Amino acid sequence: MIMEQTQPIEQETEHVNPTGELNEQPKTETKDQVTDQAAEVKKLQDELAEAKDKYIRLYSEFENFRRRTSKEKSELIQTASEAVLKNLLPVLDDFERAEKSFKDLGTKESEGILLIYNKYKKVLEQSGLKVMDLKTGDDFNADTQEAITQIPAPQEELKGKIVDVVEKGYLLQEKVIRFAKVVVGS
Repeated sequence: MIMEQTQPIEQETEHVNPTGELNEQPKTETKDQVTDQAAEVKKLQDELAEAKDKYIRLYSEFENFRRRTSKEKSELIQTASEAVLKNLLPVLDDFERAEKSFKDLGTKESEGILLIYNKYKKVLEQSGLKVMDLKTGDDFNADTQEAITQIPAPQEELKGKIVDVVEKGYLLQEKVIRFAKVVVGS
């Protein structure tokens, strides 16, 4: 014969009050627990705000860095070309002097030199080089011109104005790379 082993079955019993209603034990949190949770929420909100602030600052710093390096790179390229163009300006001056002396000759050699001069001048202009357009009678401007001497003005209206341009001035992207050397009337 088989003997059955029985185990007691545990039943959950609900508390029923005398009226027959079910008594539920409400979960109540103590005041300390609520305060702790509020403090935890506040702490997390502060950490989130701090992390957002750090992110925004870091992003701004990166954008500033990117702009600054881009600007520095373009300035470096420009200053490199500025140095080369400054070194080429005396050659341009020599071509201009040669042009003046060859205009009267009208030989084939002079035509070849003038052809090279014009090509050279165009290349420099394409690089952003501009000649300052100055002529006798223009006002003297110390920002773009250098007065190498003052002479008595041949005419009354030339006082304080340019009497002669000794050496042309040049601009590179609106920046003076060589001041014009002028004679000013006094």
